[in-house]
Amino acid sequence: SGWTSRPSPNNSAPTETLVSGRGFACQPRGGSYVATVAEVTVDRKTGRVRVTKFTTGQDSGLVVHQKNVLCAIEANLVQSTSRALYEGVNFDSESVKAVDWLTYPTVDIKEIPEVKAFLVNPEGRSPDGKFIPPSGAGEPSSRPTAAAIANAIFDATGVRVRRQPLTAQTVLAALKASGRAI
Repeated sequence: SGWTSRPSPNNSAPTETLVSGRGFACQPRGGSYVATVAEVTVDRKTGRVRVTKFTTGQDSGLVVHQKNVLCAIEANLVQSTSRALYEGVNFDSESVKAVDWLTYPTVDIKEIPEVKAFLVNPEGRSPDGKFIPPSGAGEPSSRPTAAAIANAIFDATGVRVRRQPLTAQTVLAALKASGRAI
């Protein structure tokens, strides 16, 4: 990911409206291991978060069709980004507001970040050369996404946002509460 060591949060632009940060998260699932670095920008005036890049490595044991697994990783990153930033059930005074795919909030295709996905051990061999059976590749990459994004928001702003979805309203409220909104 090009990660370089530095203190977090990133205080390189404390007076800027648009700040950037990076966050890391790692999560095992069913024998697979996934690590994700998310890079984001946060508008401190509006609270809007934009994920600009993901770098994700996954170890699923033996991978039979590597391209399919890489495509699944990319798809899971997009889907879990949508969950992290937008998807939530909203109610008015009488009922659920989003009742179909036109009114349910999801990530827009114009917001899809750059994705660099790679397989850590596609041959499925342990250090002693023994075979490691496949452990699952369909959904493991979705698990660390929200945490990586939230950690990147912290790095960008110095504020921990602990409520999802990480909508502009939620992030702006956290920024205002900490005195870091513009």
